[in-house]
Amino acid sequence: MVALAIIAAALGVPTTASAAVVPAPTTATLVSANPADATPHARDGETRAFAQVGNTVFVGGSFTQLRQTASSAWITQRYLFAYDRTTGTMSTTFLPVLDGAVNTLIAGPGGTLIVGGAFKNVNGVSRKNLVALNPSTGAIIDSWVGRSDGGTVRDLALSGNWLYVAGAFNWLNGTAHVGLGRLNATTGAIDPSFSIDATVGRHSTTSYVWAIDVAPDGDTLVVGGNFTLVNGLPRNQMALVDVSGTPTVLDWSTEKFVAPCASPATFVHYVQDVKFGGDGSWFVVGTNGGAGWPSAYCDALVRFETAARGSGQLATWVDFTGNDTITSVEVADNIIYLGGHFRWLNNPNASDNAGNGAIDRLGIAAVTPATGMPVNWNPRRSGSASMPAGTTAWGSSVPVLWRGSDGLYFGHNSDGMGDEYHGRLGMFPLAGGRTIAPKNPPSATSGNLYLSTAPGTVAKVPFDGTALGTATTVSQPAYTAAGATWRVDDRIYWSHTVAGTPTGSRIDVSLFNGGAIGSPWEASGYNDWYNPALLTGAFFLDGRLYYTRTGANSLFYRYFEIDGNYLGATEFTLPSTGQNWSGVRGMAWVNGRIVYGATDGNLRSVAFDPTAAPAAVVSGATGFVVSTATPELSWSTPSTFFSVE
Repeated sequence: MVALAIIAAALGVPTTASAAVVPAPTTATLVSANPADATPHARDGETRAFAQVGNTVFVGGSFTQLRQTASSAWITQRYLFAYDRTTGTMSTTFLPVLDGAVNTLIAGPGGTLIVGGAFKNVNGVSRKNLVALNPSTGAIIDSWVGRSDGGTVRDLALSGNWLYVAGAFNWLNGTAHVGLGRLNATTGAIDPSFSIDATVGRHSTTSYVWAIDVAPDGDTLVVGGNFTLVNGLPRNQMALVDVSGTPTVLDWSTEKFVAPCASPATFVHYVQDVKFGGDGSWFVVGTNGGAGWPSAYCDALVRFETAARGSGQLATWVDFTGNDTITSVEVADNIIYLGGHFRWLNNPNASDNAGNGAIDRLGIAAVTPATGMPVNWNPRRSGSASMPAGTTAWGSSVPVLWRGSDGLYFGHNSDGMGDEYHGRLGMFPLAGGRTIAPKNPPSATSGNLYLSTAPGTVAKVPFDGTALGTATTVSQPAYTAAGATWRVDDRIYWSHTVAGTPTGSRIDVSLFNGGAIGSPWEASGYNDWYNPALLTGAFFLDGRLYYTRTGANSLFYRYFEIDGNYLGATEFTLPSTGQNWSGVRGMAWVNGRIVYGATDGNLRSVAFDPTAAPAAVVSGATGFVVSTATPELSWSTPSTFFSVE
């Protein structure tokens, strides 16, 4: 996991002068990790697209044979079929005949199904790469005139009555358009005002647009492919287009796809899929490419901010797989889903194996938009011991993840998902999923500071943000061998020295509501690579664990995902001025300030603004001494935390 917006200045990369974006976690809803049992199966090829009209789900891809259940006989139905989402029963009336693969589907206006792909004929009639069908019968809607002459359609996006078309074409409806175009979704007629061309393919290849998405407000189009120019402007693999009025290429570009990843002959382009977040203020990109960091965002999931402008755009965060491919992304219900040929996430420290921090995620995962860290959802692309003959549990690609009305649909080029047989497609239902509520430290302006004074004993000291009250001594026998401690919602975490662990210490967690600290448990086995005993103080805020550590005069942070208790694999340094961090012993966040102890026993407070980066997030000029050390109370231990109770 790597975040770049904050360290852009240190890297010497051009970027905007605006403050850093520090996204706050929001309430999210996860689909079930158990795939639905009733979905049909395809035998070969791969599933690439889904759409829904009423209760009917439409499935497109490169497959040629289907069956209803694992024991049913195979039937021949090439490239496109439909089934009832409530029963899983395949349609016997929707039977279009195509002579090439389907890459993308859209439920169009007026109850139509718009199909894009690599075909020349539909139902025996010439319909080049683009067609509108009757969703009940599969018959061609003759009045719909859209077509892609001489080039495949790779992706479609619908916004209002505009249908955006992307692919490897030079003409739409007989009009010159390179890689991009816009049609009237109702009629298929070309929009002459849309004149955006993506040209000059990488490594002497023909240019194409691979993936597009439109922001929910319909104002911004994000474009990914193998192009290097958009309307003559340098835009290597990525571009943003303003479509709120006359379509115009926006002043937004990133150079993180310019440098080669691994072999250019193997990876012509790295941008595999793009999706906007729910409010359109950000978008994510899934990539392949192999090795290439830090020059390029290779084999990674990347978040960008839509409103940013200028060249040299850097990601808000980057989640590396360790050189494994991401082929599809979907954003729904404040969760980002991703699929592909990866084996781990949070894995920037190794190539083709699990490095320090790597979190096991076999080919499918869910991460939080705030940090890109995985949440506790891990169905895995794996089959059961009783997979039917001729099937494969693991393949190279998940071409599509798509949120339908009842769940997350997946299309892949293999047959195993969630330790079950799901031939080339399936669905994770919304029913049986769960809600993830964001967790943070107390936001109150006053409460109590807790300070470890002896094994199993703490001092509870009232604190109003500027001054201390009278301390009381509280027995907490479960709170032993504790180092740096931080409060999050209804629990506390602490560094716990434990013999026999890989590093000699671990992160423990316990429930805490102001009364007795409960028996702790280990935060996660995924954190056994890290030695938290080095922390001299720590606090948690908005998905980040901020801390100081032994032997360093800096304020650091790592991402820390509470849902799963996963620790980020990369350490980031935050800029500050006039502040000595090497002597810190114990920290807490209280109402926008860092309250911290030190080796001299004094307690201090200093203002903290993480969004100020790349300027200083802490200025020592804003600090003051809350309390000096006394014989009864010395603030010189890492075991300090703040709580309302």
